[in-house]
Amino acid sequence: MFTRRHMMGAAAALSLLAGAGAAFAQDVYVPLISKGFQHQFWQAVKKGADKAGQELGVRVTFDGPDNETQVDKQIDMLSAALANKPAAIGIAALDSQALIPQLKQAQDAGIPVIAFDSGVESDIPVTTAATENKAAAALAADKLGEMIGGEGKVAVIAHSQATQTGIDRRDGFVDEMKAKFPNIEIVAIEFGDGDHLKSTEITKALLAANPDIKGIFGTNEGSAIGVLNGVREMGSKTVVVGFDSGKAQKDAIRSGEMAGAVTQNPVGIGYETVKAAVAATKGETLPKTIDTGFYWYDKTNIDDPQIAAVLYD
Repeated sequence: MFTRRHMMGAAAALSLLAGAGAAFAQDVYVPLISKGFQHQFWQAVKKGADKAGQELGVRVTFDGPDNETQVDKQIDMLSAALANKPAAIGIAALDSQALIPQLKQAQDAGIPVIAFDSGVESDIPVTTAATENKAAAALAADKLGEMIGGEGKVAVIAHSQATQTGIDRRDGFVDEMKAKFPNIEIVAIEFGDGDHLKSTEITKALLAANPDIKGIFGTNEGSAIGVLNGVREMGSKTVVVGFDSGKAQKDAIRSGEMAGAVTQNPVGIGYETVKAAVAATKGETLPKTIDTGFYWYDKTNIDDPQIAAVLYD
């Protein structure tokens, strides 16, 4: 006869098994090394990674250098993470080539590498979770071209010529502008390291030399805020188009100071990176890229539920 005592014993055994399973899952360690921490974008990526870690029952850490120029520091962080023998690792490379020796070490050790936000010039990553950056920047070019009537001078303040995101956003914007708007001249492409202070000074110098610039595209959060500040300080009527979100950009778009921006889905990037990492540890086949999406937003749609869900403060 199956008594109440037997039932309690079975429940206790199941509880112990469940506890053991949870402990085993928590032993699955997935570190993510980002490009930096100074932008709200990375905090949103971390939020998504943490959410996936909790749901999947794995231990996730998220780290990155103080700013997006510290390639050596990122290399050290990646080496330290690999020394802890993770089950898989996520990397948003500051330099598309500099990290390859460390990634080769991971490959040799059987540690799956998941690239996120920005790819590397290697087939070592089993997948890359990122925005289709060329297409996203092309959308920014389309919007800016239309806003300035298809003619005049524009400039680009990009965040990097070493990261794949910086390269792809620059090229996506430039290629689309040349293809769609032959009467628009791109008078300058400058790089401000994603630093809003540096990007402000670059913008002011550009406007001083070219006061008839009609529009400027800032390729990430720091670049866009720097462009906005430079335009403000110069008292210019130049149309500003940005990338990413964050409180300062959202406020500027609501006030009309910034015409609009392309937003990624940073929470989704973090979530999909951890999800892919866990799948890779199980030997599951992953696509070459995981497109996490992008959207155009301006003051007409910034509060739409679909857009609001991918913006961040």
